[in-house]
Amino acid sequence: MLTVTLIAAISEDGYISRDHGVPWDMPDDRAHYRSHTAGKWLLLGRTTYEEMLGGWFRDHTPLVLSRDEQWRPAVGQRVSSARDAVTLAEVAGEEELVVCGGSAAFSQAMPIATQLIITRVHARLGNGVPFPPIDPAVWAVTRSTSHEGDPSYHIEWLERR
Repeated sequence: MLTVTLIAAISEDGYISRDHGVPWDMPDDRAHYRSHTAGKWLLLGRTTYEEMLGGWFRDHTPLVLSRDEQWRPAVGQRVSSARDAVTLAEVAGEEELVVCGGSAAFSQAMPIATQLIITRVHARLGNGVPFPPIDPAVWAVTRSTSHEGDPSYHIEWLERR
């Protein structure tokens, strides 16, 4: 059975970004992110994919969510939906598909996700690109770690109930 994991850093007020890119510089969280995604199949929106180009995908298989059927990524494969990405990963025998953003990819994948890895950044953005709501009736925190810094943050691992 394929594990579908959403991995994201979210502000206290529920945003993943103001416009483009991650708005925080948290080297330990970046290392955690890279460690968890190493060698895995990733689902990304087109903007997120384009922001991450430049050698980052050497050991990943990116599946890029795009409505434009003519567009082809330089690395990886275009998919029309999160469900299409799940099917491709299952057929390939993968154990996990990691959804890395942006907002549309997270929203499409949330109903089929089995695990969330959420970095809760102790900062407010005020507006921007939202992460879908995490319903505590659906998701249970199984582990949490705290990290000091500027900004400070904690990481939660959540499983679908």
